[in-house]
Amino acid sequence: MSAAAVEEPFEQPTLLEMAEQIADRFAGYRVEIIGGQITVAPPPDGSHGASLTDIMIPFIAAGLHGEDSRVIQAIGLWLPDGPSDYAIPDLAVVDADFGDHLVEYNCYDPSIFRLVLEVTSSNHIHDLKVEPAGYASAGVPVYVIVDRKNRKVMVLTDPRDGEYRVHAVHHPGQSLTLPESVGAPVTLVVDSVLGPEK
Repeated sequence: MSAAAVEEPFEQPTLLEMAEQIADRFAGYRVEIIGGQITVAPPPDGSHGASLTDIMIPFIAAGLHGEDSRVIQAIGLWLPDGPSDYAIPDLAVVDADFGDHLVEYNCYDPSIFRLVLEVTSSNHIHDLKVEPAGYASAGVPVYVIVDRKNRKVMVLTDPRDGEYRVHAVHHPGQSLTLPESVGAPVTLVVDSVLGPEK
């Protein structure tokens, strides 16, 4: 008499476990889960980093990196859309006590985010289409998209029902003042924010 083989149940990894495996395998890549989908972006190029540094200057000059708030690059934002959804915006203005609001996986509660900002790169469709819904669902009051490819800066506000109700588009030669909800008056010059044309 022969014994039947006993199969061990195969346990599928969770999305969060899969994202962690991808992040471990591709060091330097940005791995996010938005809308239940894992996205992977290559490391940003030097001009992306230079743009981000230039953008930070007016925020810091306005006093937003102090006792009440902090200006932080690549801080994890826990999203409410799924059991393991999170995003890592290029730049964020958060409450200064953000450390008290850790959810998990180095991501923080969306209620402490005053603004998120993305500088578009190779995955610019992701910044323009996928992330707005995630950030709006999380209730982030202001989402700024620095669209280097199309040479414009978009400021999305009034998040409701998973979308931003107000879209303001600014072009080279213009400047814009961000909403007061950021915590201080911040004026951005579009040409400076976009950097030189490629």
